[in-house]
Amino acid sequence: MEIRTLGKTGLKVTNLCLGTMTFGNQADKETSFAILDKALDAGINFIDTADVYPLGRQSIEIAGSTESIIGA
Repeated sequence: MEIRTLGKTGLKVTNLCLGTMTFGNQADKETSFAILDKALDAGINFIDTADVYPLGRQSIEIAGSTESIIGA
């Protein structure tokens, strides 16, 4: 896995980033953990998340569930 420096921050991240917008909506906690495990096994250390994930036609009540899954 190729490692790059993230801008001028000095942070070292993989050239591939795992998008997590499906965690907590299309992917339940168990499936999300399996995806995270595979990404980590592949050497990925760069995870994209946002406070509005998961996206979709879901209610505001599930906003932030992606972060809860990643935090667990």
